[in-house]
Amino acid sequence: MAGKVFFSVSVSLDGFIAPASLDDLMGPQWMELHQWIFPQRFFRENLKLGEGGEEGRDNDILRETFARTGASVMGKRMFDAGERAWPEEAPFHTSVFVVTHEKRAPWERPGGTTFHFVNDGIEAALDRAREAAGNCDVRIAGGGATILAYVNASLIDEFSIALSPVLFGSGIRLFEGVDAGRVALEPIRAEPTQRVTHLTYVVRRR
Repeated sequence: MAGKVFFSVSVSLDGFIAPASLDDLMGPQWMELHQWIFPQRFFRENLKLGEGGEEGRDNDILRETFARTGASVMGKRMFDAGERAWPEEAPFHTSVFVVTHEKRAPWERPGGTTFHFVNDGIEAALDRAREAAGNCDVRIAGGGATILAYVNASLIDEFSIALSPVLFGSGIRLFEGVDAGRVALEPIRAEPTQRVTHLTYVVRRR
């Protein structure tokens, strides 16, 4: 049985998931958006930052998100930013399929992450990710344009957002350009913590 296709992102209160400039990606504003993640025990374990860290629902959600993910898909913009920022042991520990026009051999990292570069569109990347994931789920890791492409193609089953108490004012909106006439959402879970509010929706066609 095939797993689900989902995305899970942090979103500012005014609806943004990243700064507009690639130079600012993973900069101070992005760090503030994700500040709920950094103290978590699972985050520290996953990046080998040492023992300790917070436990609780935020930590459980991070752990559950990674546990369900058998493969990921991301856009080239996110990959370009991550290639500069990720440690040698990239934090995915699965196959990651990068949607790009660039032709490049697979890039294998220590710890089980291999980046594959897919040149024939989002559906081809998803097909390969599903095959790699087996019975596990496929995560559309980002960025915003890639998530939107999958939403508008009706290829997302479910998504979660961590609504963070941060205002961007400008940047990349999560749903800028969504085909709202085709997408219906069913809320299935809302979990507020001291740091963020976790919201989960099933995506259906109208």
